Amino acid sequence: MFIYLSKKIAIPNNIHLKCVSWNKDQGCIACGGDDGLLKVLKLETQSDDVRFKGLAAPSNLSMNQTLEGHRGAVQVVTWNEQYEKLTTSDQNGLIIVWMLYKGAWYEEMINNRNKSVVRSMSWNADGQKICIVYEDGAVIVGSVDGNRIWGKELKGSQLAHVAWSPDSKILLFGMASGEVHIYDNQGNFIMKMAIGCLVAAGSVSIAGIQWYAGTRGYVRPDCPCLAICFDNGRCQIMRYENDDNPVCIDTLMNVVSIQWNQCGSVLAVAGFLRASTKDKEFNVVQFYTPFGEWGYCCSTVVYAYTKPERQEYCVVFWETKNNEKFVKYVKSLLSVTTSGDFCILASKADETQLQEDAGLETGSSARYVLILCNSIGTPLDSKYIDIEPLFVTMTKTHVIAASKEAFYLWQYRVAKKLTAMGINQVARTKKGGKENVYHIDIHPSGTGDAISDFSKAFTSTQDPICCITATDKTLIVGRESGSIHRYSLPTVALLQKYTSSNRAYYLSLNCNSSRLAIIDIAGVMTLLDLDVSAASDGGTNRGSADSSKFERKDVWDMKWANDNPDLFAMMEKTRMYVFRNLDPEEPIQTSGYICNFEDLEIKSVLLDEIMKNPEKPNKDNLINFEIRSLRDSRALIENVGIEDASQFIEDNPHPRLWRLLAEAALQKLDLKTAEQAFVHCRDNQGIEFVKRLGNLHSEPMKKAEVAAYFGRFEEADSMYLEMDRSDLAINLRIKLGDWFKVMQLLKSGSGACDDALLQQAYNAIGDYFADRQKWVNAVQYYQQGLNQERLAECYYMLEDYPGLERLATELPENHRLLSDIGEMYATVGMCEQAVNAYLNCNQTRAAIDTCVHLNQWNKAVELARTHNMKEIKSLLSKYASHLLEKNKVLEAVELYRKAHHFLDAAKLMFKIAEDEAKRKSNPLRVKKLYVLAAQLVENYQEQVKTSQQSKTKGRKSEVSSALAGLLEVDACSSETGIVDSAWRGAEAYHFFLLAQRQLYAGLMENAMRTALHLREYEDIIPAVEIYSLLAVCAASSRAFGTCSRAFIKLESLEGQSPEQQQLYKDLALEIFTKHAPKDSRMVGADLSDSSEDKLPTCIVTGLPIQEYQFWMCGVCKHCALEQEISKYNTCPLCHTVL
Repeated sequence: MFIYLSKKIAIPNNIHLKCVSWNKDQGCIACGGDDGLLKVLKLETQSDDVRFKGLAAPSNLSMNQTLEGHRGAVQVVTWNEQYEKLTTSDQNGLIIVWMLYKGAWYEEMINNRNKSVVRSMSWNADGQKICIVYEDGAVIVGSVDGNRIWGKELKGSQLAHVAWSPDSKILLFGMASGEVHIYDNQGNFIMKMAIGCLVAAGSVSIAGIQWYAGTRGYVRPDCPCLAICFDNGRCQIMRYENDDNPVCIDTLMNVVSIQWNQCGSVLAVAGFLRASTKDKEFNVVQFYTPFGEWGYCCSTVVYAYTKPERQEYCVVFWETKNNEKFVKYVKSLLSVTTSGDFCILASKADETQLQEDAGLETGSSARYVLILCNSIGTPLDSKYIDIEPLFVTMTKTHVIAASKEAFYLWQYRVAKKLTAMGINQVARTKKGGKENVYHIDIHPSGTGDAISDFSKAFTSTQDPICCITATDKTLIVGRESGSIHRYSLPTVALLQKYTSSNRAYYLSLNCNSSRLAIIDIAGVMTLLDLDVSAASDGGTNRGSADSSKFERKDVWDMKWANDNPDLFAMMEKTRMYVFRNLDPEEPIQTSGYICNFEDLEIKSVLLDEIMKNPEKPNKDNLINFEIRSLRDSRALIENVGIEDASQFIEDNPHPRLWRLLAEAALQKLDLKTAEQAFVHCRDNQGIEFVKRLGNLHSEPMKKAEVAAYFGRFEEADSMYLEMDRSDLAINLRIKLGDWFKVMQLLKSGSGACDDALLQQAYNAIGDYFADRQKWVNAVQYYQQGLNQERLAECYYMLEDYPGLERLATELPENHRLLSDIGEMYATVGMCEQAVNAYLNCNQTRAAIDTCVHLNQWNKAVELARTHNMKEIKSLLSKYASHLLEKNKVLEAVELYRKAHHFLDAAKLMFKIAEDEAKRKSNPLRVKKLYVLAAQLVENYQEQVKTSQQSKTKGRKSEVSSALAGLLEVDACSSETGIVDSAWRGAEAYHFFLLAQRQLYAGLMENAMRTALHLREYEDIIPAVEIYSLLAVCAASSRAFGTCSRAFIKLESLEGQSPEQQQLYKDLALEIFTKHAPKDSRMVGADLSDSSEDKLPTCIVTGLPIQEYQFWMCGVCKHCALEQEISKYNTCPLCHTVL
């Protein structure tokens, strides 16, 4: 966090101040003191001047007004930011409300109760109400326009503080005794607040109650926003007024005041400390925040922020080279740590995450997770841990996370850098080999001292950890007492302990681990020379470090150079200093956070500017600084000469300076100096380039090569062409991938053009447009380059299927591209074209699969039969099963019907009809389903007969072939009998409907005869429905004998409940007590005659046909009287047109 003392404001006549208040919206400060002193100060706002970009706002005052009106000491000041009002009160109880008018503050209202002193005032979140509490227990709530809403006397209470809840429904009253009482907004007592941060009994007073109102959103939905702090330094932070699990903090100082920042993410606690050896007091401000780190890895800036509409943290991976942004959302983010090419995100574990996904042992319940990501936010690995990762650092091979009591070591490995054998080895590695936990009070010797029982890591310590840092071979752990532990890596062994006068806040090791930078909590930076010789004895004895006299104040950031152990940069207030061997260079004005220090260049990021609009980071917020040696070397080369610059670089050697000298020497073709410089910076490619230049005898050729080396390609082209070496210009452009220029050079060149190279250029340009999805332009170049494969792809992307079809016809048979074209057609549903393409390349199976996939089953069967493929039956079964699993039975029927598998379709249709009948659907619908099923059976019979006739054609007579077809039908359906009884279901529901139509038409006797015929279909229609209909029809035709027999059948049916049987008996008793159970006509004897069953039944009247001449349907083979059927245009049963 970027915090430093910016300005001290002197108060006239050294008047003692009593209170101060900050207006966050307008940037005003109100301060009150003795003798009625009241001032309103306003700081200058941030300037838009480019020169001051990234710098903290100037600390000059744009307003310094003294407000006159109080006679006694001003004790309370509070702002109403919504209405731009200031409310003040003095020791006499006088309350004044001030308003801003034309840039100055004036009195608006005055009130004086004349009984007691005001101890606290608080406006609610919307600025509509103010609550004023007096020392004698009086409470007044008023409106913004000065009206009194209510007042109350809290007898026996001495009030000291008041605070509104964010929703203005709760009032918190802080008592002089240290208690906090909760009231509603009408002044009714609710309860006393439980104070958990006070561990010892004693007299304490409340230093402050601050409840963040959420006016600018919350950093997360459940974040704590209510802070209560006591003068002894104890503080508790709560999510709401009756939070059972508050965060308790011991500030270890005497607290005077507390305050939230404008978005509720940081709590400032102000107070004083008394030195142990002196009577002098030191003023201290502490800042507490639950989050807020950033990192830089592999030219990527990683930072986190919150959005009001989301619960997760938004972690942005901003790749600065290409200005690309990758976003990752993380719940309960704790910290961001980076090193090299990787990043570690520490967060609380998701409670819904399964343990097996976390790779945990059974029974483990890790609370935190470390996520290893690359520079674009892709997760590579993760570890679930039990200890809270308050401090996290990482190296190229290890991640170290520390709580207050212990530190956790994880040796991570990235799979992309391992061979298959290495990955298997990592999978077999036990937990102890990759991760270990060490308690801070245990002194490991490097021989298996890790804690095997992770629960011991929670053992408390009297000297907690406060910061850590690490390199590849050294781990440094800082403790709150000022003690610093140095461990070896990767085998963890305590090498030495150091002591420091203050508690460290930030630690950093230089590139060779020989020197440690320490920034303490007061912002003082010191350096500690580590005793390397102590690492050899491996002892744990406390030793004294060879510390230098280096000390800097107000330091908030620093970074060691990655390639020089004596070079580092540090931020001191708004100045950046670069130190070489502890000698500072002239400072640079900036407020940027240092990202990287390498090659004598410092990369800095203006995070404060980025956070103003974090969704759109701007490259203008990245600043590169060159240190003095690099600037001086460049100036010497440009203004003095190479020789003097070479001498200066020898005195101040660095690979970057040698590379700068080599480039300057190449410009002047001083190959000897260039080669020496390349040797010093170990640039093998540069050395080879210089040697290649030495073999060239033409100076223009050397200049052209140098121009190409430095990226001045146009200049190199012109030089090559002036030397009539267009081939070199073409080769240069080919290396650069600039095929447009290659084609231009080929066409403009004299003499014959290289056709093969020109064709390659056409195809490369086509690739250029295709990569950018400019398919129309790509087609033109692929046509000229005769690239049929990419041309087909372009036609497909353009949906130019006629063009694709023309290309397919131009290709010879068995061309490998035909298969791809067939697949393209298949993906867009063009079955016929896909089949033709597959057949032209002899891929019949692929053609059939395409037909199946596109539901063109007729075509699939035809292809299978034509090419003698036998798998079509299994394909049909698989697809039909798939449809049936999804309950698409009718689609399966249609599938079988189109594929001419009529019997399978009929089986499914019969099942549908039976299901509909069981659900008691409309009988007409059930009849239609049975008719469809029977027609499918008829289609099957016709198919079998036709196939037999084709087999026996020319060899057998027509009679014998028909007989063979019938025998095949019998053989196929002998198990189910479905063919013989195909029309039985349709017959049953036809006569069932006919009987009811006849009954309603008044043809009672015909209805009874038809109902009697239904007795043959008890296996299809429920018997209760048949005999119920028969009883109704018989009673209507006064055939009570038949009706009696129907009732006897109904009463004897199985499955009837006793209540239902009793109802039948009661109804029968009622009928037959009035009518004798005898048929009124002699038809009853005829109805029972068994000879009737042998006669065909008329499907129009339901009566038996006793005539020799009658009509028969050609489809369903059912009969009817000729005089009756003449009234119909279709068959009454199967609905075939007559």
